[in-house]
Amino acid sequence: MDSRRSRPMPMEPGILAFHARCEAFYPADAVNASVAQQRRWYDALCAEFDAPSPAGLTRRDEVVAGRIPIRHYRPAEVATDTRIFYIHGGGFVVGSLESHDAICAELAHGARAGLVSVDYRLAPEHVWPAAFEDCYAVLENLLADDRPLVVVGDSAGGNLVAGIVLKAKAEGHSGIGGQALIYPGLGGDLVSGSYVEMAEAPGLSTTDVAYYREVQKAPADSPLAHPLRADDLAGLPPAYITAAHFDPLRDDARTYAARLALAGVDVTYREEPQMIHAWLRARHMSPGAREGFDHLVHGVARLVGTA
Repeated sequence: MDSRRSRPMPMEPGILAFHARCEAFYPADAVNASVAQQRRWYDALCAEFDAPSPAGLTRRDEVVAGRIPIRHYRPAEVATDTRIFYIHGGGFVVGSLESHDAICAELAHGARAGLVSVDYRLAPEHVWPAAFEDCYAVLENLLADDRPLVVVGDSAGGNLVAGIVLKAKAEGHSGIGGQALIYPGLGGDLVSGSYVEMAEAPGLSTTDVAYYREVQKAPADSPLAHPLRADDLAGLPPAYITAAHFDPLRDDARTYAARLALAGVDVTYREEPQMIHAWLRARHMSPGAREGFDHLVHGVARLVGTA
């Protein structure tokens, strides 16, 4: 579709209904509002798509390093010592332990593994590298007990996952058994590929991506902030990467998956043909999102050793 003539749109009724429901809570031009307003809208949106917890799943909250809130999820059946470390999305500006609570609960349940999520500091109050440092501190805390981890994140969380995994490799940490990146933003150039083709895609625009980068204020030449700038991807843990076709971030995921494969990393890549950014929240109303989520759960289960 020629994005210069018409807005690229999927055809699946379920994802279109999801998008309309989202915009009733979080308008397309939300980035033009104050950060406080963006957070109120986002919290209301997340509450709208909340879901019941799987039977028998328990939660426990604690604080790492005296300041970083985390939440432990333990499903009724745990079939591995490997844990999942989940980092939420939200453009580094919105999101919390609550925003992705149901997603984390269902992922832990489906993969039959314990899961830990993190409430990292947000921009613009805390610019780069605050969020990165929080996530890396939690990673080191979890690795300290000699239990393996699979690190998972969506959107901005996918960016943080890729970055902390790169740093962990550089610092010689062992124990990361895999990484899963869900429609991640990895530092593409904003002026080619899907950033042009899907510039006005529903759910996230290229203008939105530029806004979030400006708010985060990460150095443009840092491979930890923009993992596509990393020179050497050899030796990284196995990866599961999933993208949405109707998403300006799509080619970041495609390119990173290809580069991992060329570097000899075991990588599985899926591109959801009818999905838009943030389709995880549509898993209970869109057949395509449900299928994508099932594949994600299976991909993470393979990484933690329960599939």
